[in-house]
Amino acid sequence: MAANISPIFPLTPKVWISALITAANTNKDGTGTVVQISSPAGPNGAFVESVEAIPIGTNNASVLRVFLNNGSSTSSAANNILWEEVSLPATVLTEVAAQAKVVIPLNRAIPAGYTLYATMGTAVAAGWRARAHSGDY
Repeated sequence: MAANISPIFPLTPKVWISALITAANTNKDGTGTVVQISSPAGPNGAFVESVEAIPIGTNNASVLRVFLNNGSSTSSAANNILWEEVSLPATVLTEVAAQAKVVIPLNRAIPAGYTLYATMGTAVAAGWRARAHSGDY
């Protein structure tokens, strides 16, 4: 069986910053209110290094769920898989201390056309943004 014997590296780096995420979605199948957090993988696939959750202000604790979608509609659960989830701490807006981001290390390759989406477990006041670091092959 033939296999790659040489390492490959992303050709085109990409950083995607999501729309503000504030609404609750308790679905665990990637349907409902979802926010796109990455651009679709290029024709040769992509490597996803990490997703960072960045608080925008005062929020209650919640959970961020990251879904991998096969490039089709997110309204069908068959097109999505729960890829990762991470607890988000309660945050308080302040001008004297930094708000800590939450990093989800992924370091995984995804097929062409696949896209990442995210949901929040509970509604939050100020919201969070997700930033995906990836690169197309």
